[in-house]
Amino acid sequence: QVQLVESGGGLVEAGGSLRLSCAASGRTFSSYTMGWFRQAPGKEREFVAAISLNGGSTKYADSVKGRFTISRDNAKNTVYLQMNSLKPEETAVYYCAAAYGGTLTAMTMMRGIMYWGQGTQVTVSS
Repeated sequence: QVQLVESGGGLVEAGGSLRLSCAASGRTFSSYTMGWFRQAPGKEREFVAAISLNGGSTKYADSVKGRFTISRDNAKNTVYLQMNSLKPEETAVYYCAAAYGGTLTAMTMMRGIMYWGQGTQVTVSS
């Protein structure tokens, strides 16, 4: 059993930055492909970013490439999402997700996800 707890959300002006964190319980964090997703009101949850077991590979949604960076610290059981140049349309609840083993491609399609965090609200004002 893995529990995921997100933090770092809040209110930011357009063009600003936020860093989200997702802390995982358990001793097998390094066995999980990790991902970030977001869900805006009235919209479906969408993929944002994913990172491989050792952090050596990453994948991003086209809409965030060049502005968002996903990283992980396996010693701290934590995955991060650095978000720069935020836009109002990126206002959403941001969720982290864990898939045991898995591939980045599968994560982009929400396949194999075993655990979700409770989400953290990000609000970008115009």
